[in-house]
Amino acid sequence: MRMRSSSPLRLGASESVRINTRQYERGLRRAFGGMSDDVKRAVDRTRVDVQNEARRRAAVDTGRLRSSIVSRAENRGRSVGYVVGTNVSYAADVEGGTEPHDIFPKNKQALYWPGAAHPVAKVHHPGTPAQPFMRPAIELTEIFFRANLSQIRGGR
Repeated sequence: MRMRSSSPLRLGASESVRINTRQYERGLRRAFGGMSDDVKRAVDRTRVDVQNEARRRAAVDTGRLRSSIVSRAENRGRSVGYVVGTNVSYAADVEGGTEPHDIFPKNKQALYWPGAAHPVAKVHHPGTPAQPFMRPAIELTEIFFRANLSQIRGGR
């Protein structure tokens, strides 16, 4: 099984997985005949498993990131796959962390927040550690797929 990420630089925003099902289909057709629908079902269950695993691993403050993680199936002829991703702008920063950086005002001349002694021209942010959630979930694709395929085959 090959896994390919379609967007390695936008990690956390969206990951695409394509499962090469030809080798599985050949073996399944020889053993059981016409199992293409079973393979598609196993891929779809795997899509849901990866989505749920990413949600489980996502850091939670308000719950926005976790609830934004969605997936969709992608079927192109005999190629079956799925996309798992999120549309929140900070997902990649949570996944990969951030370096120390300065924060400057965007619309005003100074930054101020309740409790600050006085307005300031900039604030130094120490950065944030990585909290991977998407990549570890994607890396479990093969395990989920094999388990789902075995369940489907065993249920016949």
